[in-house]
Amino acid sequence: MERDELTPLEAHARIEALRERIERHNRLYYQAARPEISDREYDLLVDELAALEEKYPDLTRENSPTRTIATDRTEGFAPVTHPVPMLSIANTYAPEEVREFDARLHRMLGLEAGRPLEYVVELKIDGVAIALMYEDGRLRYAATRGNGVVGDDVTANVRTIRKIPAALASAAAPAPPGRFEARGEIFFRRPDFERLNDDRARQGLEVFANPRNAAAGTLKLLDSRLVARRPLDAVLYAVGAADAPLPPTHAEVLDRLDALGLPTNRERRICRSVDEVLEAVGRWETGRRRLDYDIDGLVVKLNDMALRDRLGATAKSPRWVIAYKFSAEQAQTRLEAIEIQVGRTGVATPVAHLKPVLVAGSTIHRATLHNADEIARKDIRVGDTVVIEKGGEVIPKVVRVVESLRSGPEKLYEFPASCPVCGGALRRLDDEAAHRCVNASCPAQIKGRLLHWAARSVMEIDGLGDKLVDQLVDGGHVRDIADLYGLGAGQLAGLERMAEKSAGNLVRQIEASKARPLGALIHGLGIRFVGATGARLLARHFESLDALAAAPEDELLRIDGIGEIVARSIREFFSEPRNLRLIERLRAAGV
Repeated sequence: MERDELTPLEAHARIEALRERIERHNRLYYQAARPEISDREYDLLVDELAALEEKYPDLTRENSPTRTIATDRTEGFAPVTHPVPMLSIANTYAPEEVREFDARLHRMLGLEAGRPLEYVVELKIDGVAIALMYEDGRLRYAATRGNGVVGDDVTANVRTIRKIPAALASAAAPAPPGRFEARGEIFFRRPDFERLNDDRARQGLEVFANPRNAAAGTLKLLDSRLVARRPLDAVLYAVGAADAPLPPTHAEVLDRLDALGLPTNRERRICRSVDEVLEAVGRWETGRRRLDYDIDGLVVKLNDMALRDRLGATAKSPRWVIAYKFSAEQAQTRLEAIEIQVGRTGVATPVAHLKPVLVAGSTIHRATLHNADEIARKDIRVGDTVVIEKGGEVIPKVVRVVESLRSGPEKLYEFPASCPVCGGALRRLDDEAAHRCVNASCPAQIKGRLLHWAARSVMEIDGLGDKLVDQLVDGGHVRDIADLYGLGAGQLAGLERMAEKSAGNLVRQIEASKARPLGALIHGLGIRFVGATGARLLARHFESLDALAAAPEDELLRIDGIGEIVARSIREFFSEPRNLRLIERLRAAGV
């Protein structure tokens, strides 16, 4: 059935499903730094939701993802209210959409179509948004975007970044009086990112998937001494709140930032027509490969500040700016094998092992195949020549098979009936595309739950990485998260790569995790559909784990942001005796 043929009941179900799916991807991107889909795929979901909400206005709500900015806030940081909201930028993916943006501005400003508007085109660096508030020239605080209205105070961490001055002063420009808020991006240059990952790999820690994830994870560390060891970089590209008057054009604002000693990106261009904007797009589509940092597109900003004020903003985005996102890079290679990986929730994900190929600046060995339906839909066979795609934030994926290159020996893939790790049955629920291992004691699930529990956004047990978890589970030392709290330094020191000092440090980290807030504990339990944001909502409402465990489904549904699927999942979790026993063991350990 086509979307415009939906009944109101079907529309309601589709809208709720889209909201939950979008909010899940928001959590993966902004809080877990583990995105699963490309920006384009995400925007298509939001566009579909916006179209349905427009057609069925009775089903809209103020906190819909189409009207709100996804939050990157995490526990452990003081809140900062932005004096001027930090909005997001609308995306576009095709040259004709840039022309539509230009035509829209002409209509809104009442200008003749033949009169060109002037734009500034800047590189869209793939990092984490930051606001730096200076008062009388001295840095008062640094804050993340958060939900656009309230962010996290990360001042101590940002002070470790060498390029960000503690005071604004130069021979070229005196420090501006009163408030002066510079906004920009925190990021890693690629060589620094690679050195960081090499170091983590040597320590047996999980490596970061890409520079953006590394920047997000580093900026939210609670110990600024650890941040100081990582060479974060910064670029500033806008001014938020300012008590002193600003120049009349954006290009001059950037020059002012330069003069004050703030780091800007010199790879910017004033374009005096939309045709010049598209010339810049064409140049950077291939030119980005020469950079030593990642960009995922260009930002096109109206240069005239007075015209910007006339255009204003929607609830989510300024009307005078648009981001042109580059297409994901693709390459052809051979699919040599398919392996099943089992995660902490038991989901069995097929992964393609590929003949190594260079894509978007990195060598790709593996790509996700998502599920059995995806393999069947694309008719993927072992031995096929396939096209793989890697867009900045996304795990590489197989886009399609090059059927014309089949020569005969390619083999159809049959999804296994049993778990390759523990031998338990793999079953598929009627309402899911995924197969799941039904054995809760499966070592792969145990390892996944331990890594989730130890993650930065959960219980923050630094040092508990993949290789150590493998040893703990495979050696029979740990069977669940509660067993972590019985580990001793002597026991750990006997493991590979664990000297006496590192074993002692890990025991202290595990002990410190007992004091993490309730929201982190709820998130760490791994309740299906409950991410970091949902866990904080539940912690704020119930204030104790016992109250949450006893809450009926109708009370859960009264919490804004908790839908029927999430409420049902919470009740199922606390109705399972095995989960209740785990909670009692954690309580006994002092968590």
